[in-house]
Amino acid sequence: MRRLAVSAACTVLLLAGAGTAAAEPDPRQAALESAVRAGNVGMIAIAADPAGRWRGRAGVGDVVTGAKPDTGGRFRVGSVSKTFTATLVLKLAAKGRLGLDDPISKYLPGLLPYPEPITVRQLLQHTSGMPRDVAPQYGWTTLPEVDTERFVHFGEIEAIHDSTGQPLLFPPGTNWSYSNTGYNVLALLVEKLTGRRFEQVLADWITGPLHLADTFLPRDFPLVPDAAMRGYEQLYPAPHGLTDVTAYNLSRYVGAGNIISSATDLNRFFHALLGGELLPAGLLAQMKTTVPWPGTNGRIGYGLGLMHISLDGVCGPGAPSVWGHAGDVPGYNTWSMSDETGTRRITVASSPDVTASAAADAGRTLVMVTEFCTPDLPDAQANAARLQAAVR
Repeated sequence: MRRLAVSAACTVLLLAGAGTAAAEPDPRQAALESAVRAGNVGMIAIAADPAGRWRGRAGVGDVVTGAKPDTGGRFRVGSVSKTFTATLVLKLAAKGRLGLDDPISKYLPGLLPYPEPITVRQLLQHTSGMPRDVAPQYGWTTLPEVDTERFVHFGEIEAIHDSTGQPLLFPPGTNWSYSNTGYNVLALLVEKLTGRRFEQVLADWITGPLHLADTFLPRDFPLVPDAAMRGYEQLYPAPHGLTDVTAYNLSRYVGAGNIISSATDLNRFFHALLGGELLPAGLLAQMKTTVPWPGTNGRIGYGLGLMHISLDGVCGPGAPSVWGHAGDVPGYNTWSMSDETGTRRITVASSPDVTASAAADAGRTLVMVTEFCTPDLPDAQANAARLQAAVR
């Protein structure tokens, strides 16, 4: 009996081993590892759907210690912040506190120097003609300045004034151009109409009710607590190594790119938003009404703080479309995308961002794409790189 039991146990172990050997690697994990080989230093991804949740990581989270990235850690989400800002503005519209087609001057008189009326909707949709960022003399003009100017403070109004000394790019409503400045104005709008700091409204209306414990707006606070990975950039020529820019003051992007979050929190946020938990159906429909993103052959549209991306250029005809936002700031790049209702979703965070190569860009974009379809076109990698380049 003892010999029989031992024989049976060995058979079970051999069968288990054979099953493990035969199992194919998860395509998302394979994509993560490929993206690291392409030049990303550290990466994490978390996907969720009705069948469960998947976590993956690749590369290193700290080049000094060699520690692996932490899938449960935090990172700077960059322009994914815009979807949070837009949601707060739309909540104000739901409460009857503002009209989307009202001029911003109705609520913030004297803030903008332009005689042309600019509406709240135009700011949300990037059709206002507002400059993208602060004027060159106040911003980064060389890679070393990304390092040497990382603790510069920008007050809310100061950042707007340092940008709007530049002329409008086009008459409001006649074209499309991405504007961080416009979203800084929207953050001021939230504060003006609520009488509270932006981060307090964010906590009361979104992160608190959704229990997003990792999500907050740090303003001048430069650290990333419990970071998923360090943020790196190649800011100086070889033989100088990577520069650690994890510690950073991004007050210049208070409404446009200042939020810190985690992959789990971002997935929960987009699940709630696209699933109708945060906005009335009519306003969510307006949020998802898009205009074309120039130069993307119709594959990217932009709504009210929300991107819509067709994946047919990467996976072929019949590929699905996804909703969400991309984000990039020094040290960190983020994709957080979902299907139409937020049922299937993935968030991918990686480093570096500013100095990432086209191959690294394509690699991390393909991690996101692989959650929704199989990238198998001959030009899939090139188109993935173009998607990432377009949304910067």
